[in-house]
Amino acid sequence: MTFTASIAVCALLSLLFFVAAVRQLRVGRVGGGVVNAAIGLLLILGAVCALLVAANLRSYQRLGAEQPAGELQFSRAAQRDFYAVLSYPDGERDSFELRGDEWLIDARILKWRAFANLVGFDAVYRLERISGRYSHIEDERNLPRTVYDLHRQDHVDVWEFAHLYHSLLPWVDALYGSATFLPMADGALYEIKVSQTGLLARPLNQAARDAVSGWHE
Repeated sequence: MTFTASIAVCALLSLLFFVAAVRQLRVGRVGGGVVNAAIGLLLILGAVCALLVAANLRSYQRLGAEQPAGELQFSRAAQRDFYAVLSYPDGERDSFELRGDEWLIDARILKWRAFANLVGFDAVYRLERISGRYSHIEDERNLPRTVYDLHRQDHVDVWEFAHLYHSLLPWVDALYGSATFLPMADGALYEIKVSQTGLLARPLNQAARDAVSGWHE
């Protein structure tokens, strides 16, 4: 809503300045007309920038105290080779083939300071990647690895902009990555949640609980 209001205000003001510029040019006030036209153009550019930022933030999810980010179901394809189905809260699904002993999923989290929260900016997150993971370092170095993107590339990336110019953006409180991993097992079902402190995962069925129980031994 904040970006929508900003875009609407910039567009309206730019229209008013362009109208003023046309009127001044008609009566021969070239200087004033040029200034008003320049201001109108700057406002249009501001509206375009706000639109691009808003479009990028749509790829992030608003973050409450703790909320579901998805469910992950596994079926064994071969030894240390699994099919995984990631189901999102909105009903969308992605399928992957993961090699290894464990699955790992990571996300980006962007938090705002209190005064930014007051004007409508909530903490947001975006799932970034899912990958297979081997328990032993030597296997991780030598055996085939599998990794997949969980989002499309955007023309404007708010995360990268905030990372590069963090010192110039006082309303950005923190931006960081978070990851969680658990063992893969045939028939295992996990829930993935995200909170202000990062990602977490829990087993949802007996196959997953057995895998986690054996994993800790």
